[in-house]
Amino acid sequence: MSPKMNNIFISHIHEDDEGLGKLKDLLKNNGRTVRDFSISSDNPNNAHSEDYIKNEILGPRIKLSGVLLVYISEDTKDSEYVDWEIEYAHKNNKPIVGVWAYGEKGCELPEAFEKYADALVEWRGNKIIDAIDGKINNWERPDGSTRDRHDIDRYDCGKESKQ
Repeated sequence: MSPKMNNIFISHIHEDDEGLGKLKDLLKNNGRTVRDFSISSDNPNNAHSEDYIKNEILGPRIKLSGVLLVYISEDTKDSEYVDWEIEYAHKNNKPIVGVWAYGEKGCELPEAFEKYADALVEWRGNKIIDAIDGKINNWERPDGSTRDRHDIDRYDCGKESKQ
């Protein structure tokens, strides 16, 4: 029986390109093949215009993906592109799943991820696959223990406040 295939956009910083191969191998070893639509050193982008990169390269690839997988490492939070990709995926109703980078001990998450992500899981193939498939919506630390999801501000949608 051949492994199930997923079209995934892996949002990451280029310094983590090496980890993408490990992530794809982990998924493959757990019965899942990934068609990765993201830009990496294996699949470079030679464009220089930010608008062109976002609207003509990244956006269409995210739309073709079934899920946006965010590879979380220490510097992911500082990437404007990662935040943009997460926001774009959210606007296009794509599930957003975070996976802690291999060996990561914990770090601050990208702002857009805190707002819009559906799950955040440890570096374990079966959990990543379950999150991709929408079977779980866990928020975990890198060791797999439960992590509180940060609350977002709630508004009363037009109702007058009683102050």
